[in-house]
Amino acid sequence: MADWTKKTILRNEALQKYIYETSAYPKEHEQLKELREATVQKYNDLSVMNVPVDEAQFLAMLLKLMNAKKTLEIGVFTGYSLLTTALTLPEDGKVIAIDPDKEAYEVGAPFIKKAGMQHKIEFIPSDAFLVLDDLIKNGEEGSFDFVFVDAYKSDYLKFHELTLKLVKVGGIVAYDNTLWYGSVAQSEKEVVEDLIKRYRNFVVEFNSFIAADPRVESSLLSIGDGLTLCRRLH
Repeated sequence: MADWTKKTILRNEALQKYIYETSAYPKEHEQLKELREATVQKYNDLSVMNVPVDEAQFLAMLLKLMNAKKTLEIGVFTGYSLLTTALTLPEDGKVIAIDPDKEAYEVGAPFIKKAGMQHKIEFIPSDAFLVLDDLIKNGEEGSFDFVFVDAYKSDYLKFHELTLKLVKVGGIVAYDNTLWYGSVAQSEKEVVEDLIKRYRNFVVEFNSFIAADPRVESSLLSIGDGLTLCRRLH
C-alpha cells in the first residue's frame, strides 16, 4: 500500500513545512482550510487526493494571470481544487466539475456554499467521458480557458484527446500527479508498492507522449506530485 502522506515530490519535510507555513497557509482562504481539515477527518491519509495547498495557490495565480473565466475540472474528490478555482474566477465565471463520487463531493459542498461559490459551480456526478462527449456534441469545442485533470492515470491519454478539443487555442490543460511519487525516474523493477506500480507505466507513457505532442507546448513542474501544463497551440 502506498504511503499517501508522502504524495509529494519534495522529500525534505522541513522544506515542505517551510513552504506551507511561510507562503501557503497564511493566504489560504478560511473555507479552503475548513474543507481541507474536514477531508482529513473523513478520509485520513486519503485526504491527499486533494491537491496540496502550495499547488492550489499556484493554480489560483495561474488562473488569474490567464484571466480565466470558463473552466473544466475532471476528478473532484471533496473539492479543494474546485473551491480554489471558484474563488479565483470572476463573479460571472463558471467551472464544470465532473466526478462519479457524489458522496465525496458532498463532504466539501457545505464549505463551497459557506464561501458563496456554489453559483459558479456545475457539479456533474457522472463518468467523465460521457460528459466530455456531450460537451463536444453540444458545440462546446474550443470554449474553455482552462481544464484541470486529476483522475485515473490510465485514462490520461484518452482525456488529452478530448480536452484538447474543448480548451481554446492558447488555453491550458493541467494534469496532476505526473511524477507519480517519483516513480517515473525509477526503473520498473525498483517500484515495489502495488498502487504506484499499477499506474507508473501509464504516467511514463503519458509524459513521453506530451513531450512529443506538436499540438501543445508543455512544462512538467515539480510541485505536489508533479503537475504538467499543456498550452494548446492550434
